[in-house]
Amino acid sequence: MQRKRYTPGRTGSTARTAVVLTLGLGLGIGLTGCSSGTPADDIAVDAKAGPAAPVAPPGRYRTLFEPCGAVPQATLKDLLPGAAALADAERDKAYRGVASVTYDTDRRVGCTWKADTPDISHRLMLDIERVVSYDTAVSDDDRAQEVYVRKQLAAGIPLPPTAPPTTTPPTTTPSAPASPGSPTASGPPPGTPQSPTRAATGTAGAATKPGDAADAPSGKTPTGATAPSSGATPSGPSPTGLEPRVLEGLGNVAYLDDALTTVGANGHQRAVSVVFRTSNVIVTVSYREQTTGSAEAPDSMELQEKARNLARLLAERLEE
Repeated sequence: MQRKRYTPGRTGSTARTAVVLTLGLGLGIGLTGCSSGTPADDIAVDAKAGPAAPVAPPGRYRTLFEPCGAVPQATLKDLLPGAAALADAERDKAYRGVASVTYDTDRRVGCTWKADTPDISHRLMLDIERVVSYDTAVSDDDRAQEVYVRKQLAAGIPLPPTAPPTTTPPTTTPSAPASPGSPTASGPPPGTPQSPTRAATGTAGAATKPGDAADAPSGKTPTGATAPSSGATPSGPSPTGLEPRVLEGLGNVAYLDDALTTVGANGHQRAVSVVFRTSNVIVTVSYREQTTGSAEAPDSMELQEKARNLARLLAERLEE
């Protein structure tokens, strides 16, 4: 029997089987590749950006009031007593004040008043700044607080201390009571003198009261008695209770600075500043009195009271 010759390209059952297996394998690979990839919905989710970062809230104030007209004339008469002796035109000029030169009156404004006599002169300066944060993650109020803290530290007034964390006292195991004459009994035996260290500790503990830290003197001593000197030089310590310090009940935060200097042989100048922050606005009230040819320094209590009264008036104006 003659063998049939193999012809390339001829198809048979074997060839058909190979083709089917090849197509099936390719189809399976394709299906496997599609199923192992990321679904279309998942791709859409991954492509989306994450949640937007929260934007810090803006400050309460968007504009500022006109400064020279913010102080009532009755207050100016009290702060500038020398103006009463001036001629009518000069007196009116003194009460009008001079506005500070600024490039944006919605961001910063100020005004200065002055009245001079041969023996005494007064200066009143008002500065109002609206702080704006250009960082969307930092609010205007937080940025204003940063500016305020720098001012306070520059004045040499430390920030109020934070309260220390509370700790649980260690647990002690009660011991058996000792006999009255025993050295281990509570307290020394009758007739034994108290040690100096124990007495001092008890006195110190009794003198410390909660809340003293906020109103404590800052350690800065720019006011008080003076020493003869040429030029303008700082004087001695301030009267007790009138030291530069943090103030309560004025705006969100506030402080007072008081500096006394000698001018010439027997002249004196006292400068009192009250600075407070309300939301994103920082207000600075500076009040100065200078005497000539007088051995007495300007009264610290009087100047501080006048400056604080004006600061309270301006704080009320911001609340309107």
